[in-house]
Amino acid sequence: MSRKQLRQHLELLLNSGIKEIEKSGVDRKEKLQELAIQYAQCSKCDLSQGRTNLVYGEGNPFAKVMIIGEAPGQQEDLKGRPFIGRAGELLTKMLAAIQIQRDEVYITNIAKCRPPANREPTIAERAACLPYLIEQIQIIQPQMFLFLGLVSAQFLLNTNASLGELRKEVQTFMDRPAYVIYHPAALLRNEHLKRPAWEDLQRFQKHYLSLNT
Repeated sequence: MSRKQLRQHLELLLNSGIKEIEKSGVDRKEKLQELAIQYAQCSKCDLSQGRTNLVYGEGNPFAKVMIIGEAPGQQEDLKGRPFIGRAGELLTKMLAAIQIQRDEVYITNIAKCRPPANREPTIAERAACLPYLIEQIQIIQPQMFLFLGLVSAQFLLNTNASLGELRKEVQTFMDRPAYVIYHPAALLRNEHLKRPAWEDLQRFQKHYLSLNT
C-alpha cells in the first residue's frame, strides 16, 4: 500500500464507522472491551501468527489525551497490555513528572501485535490495524494526541519529516492537536535525549493544562 493509497484509506475511515457514542463512560468502556475481545482473534496480517496476545489498548474511556506508540514489545505481548516493560515504566514516570497520572490518559499502539524481534511494523502491518485505531479514537474522542517516536508520527501524519522537524511544532491529526516526542525506548538507549525530551513534555503539559481551564 502506497502512502497515497494509505491516505485515501485513512480519509475513508474517518468518514465512516462510529459516528456517535453514548455520553456514559460505562458505555464507552464496554464498547472498548467488546472490541478488544472481538479483535483478539484478528488474523489480518502475519503478525497474528507469532503473537501471544493482541494488545488493544487501555486507559480512561473519557481521556482528553490519547498516547499512540508504534507496536507492543515482549512484555506487552505476554501480558496483553501496552507499555508495561521498561519503556512503559519510563512513560509512566514521564507523565507523572508533568502531573499526569497514567489512568487519566488512553494508551495504545498503531500495530496491535508484536513484530518479531521488536522490529518496526511494516506499512502493510500498520495499515491492517489502522481501522482499529480509528475506532478507538472515535469512541474515546480525545482532545489531543501524543505520538511516541518517529514511526507512529510519520505514519499517522503521512509525512517523511524528521523527528526533529515534527517535534518543533504542534501537528494536527483528525482536526486535533498532536504532539510528537521521543519514544521512551529511545531515551533508555540515549540519555543525551532526556533534556530535549523534558522540554517537549513541558510544552505538552502547558497545552494539556489549558484543557482543564
